[in-house]
Amino acid sequence: MPTVNKIFIEIPTWLGDAIMTTPAIENLQKEFPKAQIIMLGSYVSTQALGKIPNVQKIIVDETKKGGNRYLNLIKLARSIGSVDLAISFRRSFSSRLMMFFIQSTEKYSYKRLVKEEIHQVRRYNDFVNHVLNFSNQPEDLKLHFTPFDYSKPTLGINPGATYGSAKRWYPQEFAKVAIEKSKTHDIVIFGGPGETDIAQDICTILDKNGVHNYSNLAGKTSIPELIEKIAGLDLFITNDSGPMHVAAAFKVKTYAIFGPTKFTETNQWNNPHEHIITKNLECAPCMKRSCPLKHHECMKLISAQDVLNEMDK
Repeated sequence: MPTVNKIFIEIPTWLGDAIMTTPAIENLQKEFPKAQIIMLGSYVSTQALGKIPNVQKIIVDETKKGGNRYLNLIKLARSIGSVDLAISFRRSFSSRLMMFFIQSTEKYSYKRLVKEEIHQVRRYNDFVNHVLNFSNQPEDLKLHFTPFDYSKPTLGINPGATYGSAKRWYPQEFAKVAIEKSKTHDIVIFGGPGETDIAQDICTILDKNGVHNYSNLAGKTSIPELIEKIAGLDLFITNDSGPMHVAAAFKVKTYAIFGPTKFTETNQWNNPHEHIITKNLECAPCMKRSCPLKHHECMKLISAQDVLNEMDK
């Protein structure tokens, strides 16, 4: 391959998927340490990964906002100019169309290389190895933020999951764990703008039980603030979600609730302090946004006591 001075990288839209590309991006930078990076992604994903060293320019994909999206994608691609290497970690038609118009002799769009269940971090890294003939192993997730310094031991709770309701454990169960742990830890509740109702349900239960050493940050943090606050936690309870992967990047002791999704593919990468809590039902993992059997037992059967028992081990 000719000298690579400029790399275009399209990162995934979702926070968790974007974070899982970081070992592959780190390996790209090891191979091309002097290359400048142009990064394209959603507002959320670029906020998380935009501080990666050598990122020269960040482009937030707003091609859906006005006019014809496909024409917008073509204009976006042409506006980037010439690069030496273009890599997309997305598989959508819109991404492939945009990549077609990127000005680069070396350009590659993500594809799954094997059908076997392997971790998504490894899939992204294997893709880069395959197209560029590398043999790098994926190292830790990497986010370039400084952990927040809490004054007391702190438990974080993340009751939301953007993908769908099937991935969400129940507010009353999160609250039960928080009530018990509030004796030794302050509590911080996280969530996006669309998850404030779930967070408020937990707050209501805490208040009724006389627990007041909590902060409700749902809908109140920027992505950098969210990352910094999660990074500084002592304990974290979360659904399978983007914030779960934030915690993995900082090796926070995490209790991850899994129901309808494949923890073999999307659990925390390289976090020795992760505890997976799941019931391994025959109907799981269904990978659906909502329970197709209408009973949601993969989540209903997980109790607060299950989490507390795991914490006591």
